[in-house]
Amino acid sequence: MFSNKFIRIFAISIVLSGCKTTINNPDPIIEPNVEQPQSVIVTPPAHLQVEPKQSVSPEELNDVWQRIRSQLSFADSQHPAVKKRIDWYLLHPNYMDEISRRAAPYLHYIVTEIEKRKLPLELALMPLIESDFNASAYSHKHASGLWQLTPSIAKYFKVNISPWYDGRQDVVDSTRAALDFMQYLYKRFDGNWYHAIAAYNLGEGRVLKAIKNNKKQGKSTDFFSLKLPKQTSQYVPKLLAAAQLLKSKKMGFPLIANKQVITAVPIKGSVILDNSQQWQEIELLNHGVIRFPAVIDAPHIVVPVDLESKFNTMLAQQKTNDYSQWQHYTIKSGDSLSVIAKRYALTVKQLKAFNNLKSSRIQAGKKLLLPVLADTEIAHKVKSGESLWKIAKRYNVSISKLKQWNNLSKNRLNIGDVLTVFLSNS
Repeated sequence: MFSNKFIRIFAISIVLSGCKTTINNPDPIIEPNVEQPQSVIVTPPAHLQVEPKQSVSPEELNDVWQRIRSQLSFADSQHPAVKKRIDWYLLHPNYMDEISRRAAPYLHYIVTEIEKRKLPLELALMPLIESDFNASAYSHKHASGLWQLTPSIAKYFKVNISPWYDGRQDVVDSTRAALDFMQYLYKRFDGNWYHAIAAYNLGEGRVLKAIKNNKKQGKSTDFFSLKLPKQTSQYVPKLLAAAQLLKSKKMGFPLIANKQVITAVPIKGSVILDNSQQWQEIELLNHGVIRFPAVIDAPHIVVPVDLESKFNTMLAQQKTNDYSQWQHYTIKSGDSLSVIAKRYALTVKQLKAFNNLKSSRIQAGKKLLLPVLADTEIAHKVKSGESLWKIAKRYNVSISKLKQWNNLSKNRLNIGDVLTVFLSNS
């Protein structure tokens, strides 16, 4: 279905991890004002074509999966790797039940963003392959979130990562960056979506090298002819298999209402959401916010669409001069803003903003307000028989927060490991 044009070879190597990917070069060269690529429309085989009962737009369908199905454009593949993955899905019929449960808050948003860019709707299935639609997922290569963005790729595409906020675990920031990256790769590989998707997983440099090697040997450069690592050689077939099962309706995809369910409420500056009940209403939509109740470095919070007005009002009424929950620091002789900032894992910019400082000059004996919650920080040494679950239960915190505070990609702990735990004093 795709053109096998000769690919221009450039010495650039970028990697975006699935769960097992490495970064070779974090700085792709992207030309400004790149025209958004158009998807290639391919008519499915006759035996898979379903005549609609009535002509309706994708937005009018009642199920997001059906909305995706109606716009799938990649040709069906009979390659053994695709057929093998289809068989795997069919042997695990409950898999899509869990996927739909996890995808329900995010899928409508992701689909609409893909449609805005006129990209193939197959891309909406990539979080299924990358993270099983787990927004808090970490990989052993430090990739994170629904789209498994690495720190280098996130930084390049302007996703904020700080001790307070990880935009890779935010559906809005991560989806924007992932689709920006996919559009870049589509252009980089001259409109070949299979090559672009493989490069998303492996890195463009290694895919370009595989193409170059095949050309030297007079072999085909289509995706299935390339010599790629096992993970990447299975990556595209996994996506194609899921798309073909969705298209053919041979496997159930539990209904997800085709309507907007979330929205982003802008945050100006830093705020404290000190109402635990209200936070519980949005916590699972905001894995990027690392330390409740402080929302720092986040451009927005994600809320259910029916709570948008409520949270807008709450933020508008928040007292900007209520600093009772922040730590205070008495400046000592020899201190500087950079020294204090480094000590508390902050930035000079944050210190100056919180203290309304126009310059970096400070005076011993004066007090500074630190954008650090007055929490108790505990260093917990892992003992024999302990697990993340037991430690989280002991301190009444979530496993996901334990992993986030300590940058853990796996649940496995070693005896003697030291974990940081934050306990609220409020």
